[in-house]
Amino acid sequence: MWYDLTVRHPIDAAKLSAEVYVPADSTWFDGHFPGNPVLPGIAQLGMVFDLIGYGFSGVVRVREVSRVRFKQMILPGDRITVTAEPKAGRAGTYTFRIAKGDELVCSGNMAVEPIT
Repeated sequence: MWYDLTVRHPIDAAKLSAEVYVPADSTWFDGHFPGNPVLPGIAQLGMVFDLIGYGFSGVVRVREVSRVRFKQMILPGDRITVTAEPKAGRAGTYTFRIAKGDELVCSGNMAVEPIT
């Protein structure tokens, strides 16, 4: 894994949460952008997918990503919190948030399904 992910034990069985450290030497920062590196959105969605996958016993794939809003940049060396909570009545669909301290960085929905 290209980043350090520490999954917290959920308060309730459904909500997933992880502390993430984004190393400054990650290749994701190469060329994005020279002199002012930021973590690309696809890398952020990858973190969300990894966290959601942690809650499944088998392998899953992304079915849909929606309502994604990028509010702030993730910089080299940042520590962030990624959370995902199932949406009621929509199997495999999660509402997610990425935060830096108390500040929202990114939010949206991600639906996954088992690979059979």
